[in-house]
Amino acid sequence: MSLSGRFVVLVLVGAVPVVLAGDNAGWVLLAWLVISVLIAALDLILAASPRQVSLERSVAARLRLGETTISTLNVQNLGRRRLRGLLRDAWQPSAGATANRVRIDVPTGERRRVEVALTPFRRGERRVEQVTIRSFGPLRVAARQATLSAPGSVRVLPPFLSRKHLPSKLTRLRELDGRTSILHRGQGTEFDSLRDYVRGDDVRSIDWRATARRSSGSGAGSQVMVRTWRPERDRRVIVVIDSGRTSAARVCDEPRLDTAIESSLLLAALASRAGDRVDLLAFDRRQRARVQGATGADLLARMVDAMAPLEPELIETDWAAIPGQVRTITSQRALVVLLTSVDSVGTARPLLSVLPQLTRRHTVVVASVLDPGVAKDTLSRDGLSDVYRAAASERALLDGERVAAAIRQQGADIVTAPPADLPVALVDRYLALKASGRL
Repeated sequence: MSLSGRFVVLVLVGAVPVVLAGDNAGWVLLAWLVISVLIAALDLILAASPRQVSLERSVAARLRLGETTISTLNVQNLGRRRLRGLLRDAWQPSAGATANRVRIDVPTGERRRVEVALTPFRRGERRVEQVTIRSFGPLRVAARQATLSAPGSVRVLPPFLSRKHLPSKLTRLRELDGRTSILHRGQGTEFDSLRDYVRGDDVRSIDWRATARRSSGSGAGSQVMVRTWRPERDRRVIVVIDSGRTSAARVCDEPRLDTAIESSLLLAALASRAGDRVDLLAFDRRQRARVQGATGADLLARMVDAMAPLEPELIETDWAAIPGQVRTITSQRALVVLLTSVDSVGTARPLLSVLPQLTRRHTVVVASVLDPGVAKDTLSRDGLSDVYRAAASERALLDGERVAAAIRQQGADIVTAPPADLPVALVDRYLALKASGRL
């Protein structure tokens, strides 16, 4: 049961006869209260039952973060009275439901559609379990209220904003593949084909045996032949995302974990186009997400679906278990990309202890988010607090450089960049490794 503002107004109206009653004010007040209660009870009896309804929900199964979808709820009145009232669709706050309280008027046996716009602002499963209906009587003084089950959910996928950089990186990849006029030769790359020498070709690519065979076969004149090369294909790329406590830190108002997800998606999209096999692992003390064996368009679909509900865990990552996890994915040499935090020596020490095990068998790249605000704070000297902040920032930068040097000493590469630039910096390093034949 619920009382509306009209009931309060009805009671206040009784103040007029109470004032005019004089000595009988007490009896008049009591009589007026009884009348108000009887009116509310009558209105409540005449109200339609909010439980005699049928609810059917329809909502998109998934959408990207930042996009908007419509949740549709069909309300059918199965009772004998007209249903007039208010409906509240109880989506989670992070689902971004706007105007989720809707007035409804459903005649007996008819159906009405209630639409609620959803613009989620967090990844993962955004759910709704219940719908609350408040049914008013003809006088709208009192209402009958019931909460009914109408479950629904929408999976909010990572936005993958860095996909705008993919066309330019694919162009660079085609150049490496030799499918444009710019050809690259690197140690360890695969032989592609023979063609005639043109001005500007690397003389080290000349195939003298092929040139001699062509000269002896033609009998007159000769044309120098050169080899073209392409990066190796069908290599393994293993992306390991650190989902421990350091991934919860926000840099430029974005969690480190979200930046890691963006970076892994862009790298996977490019590597799969390059013919490499990409596997994903999100790990802290146990496996949080894993994608293995997917290729082509199925790869990104499975990755975004696996990483959508991924959230930082406020525990230390067990780096000692990472080499074993990599071995369960492949025993071949691979490019292992570790997306984690390397801000300080203390947090990076467990990582540094296991790097030799990884670099002994694989090519390892450590990617970390760089906070641009730290470098900016080193330039401020306006007051005493600014000086202390600048000193702390300088120390943080020095600690980061020490960790980066230690990572390089262990035989791994390191990529650091602000959140908006880290995905691009990581794929640039991937392309550089591919061009040099290190994969």
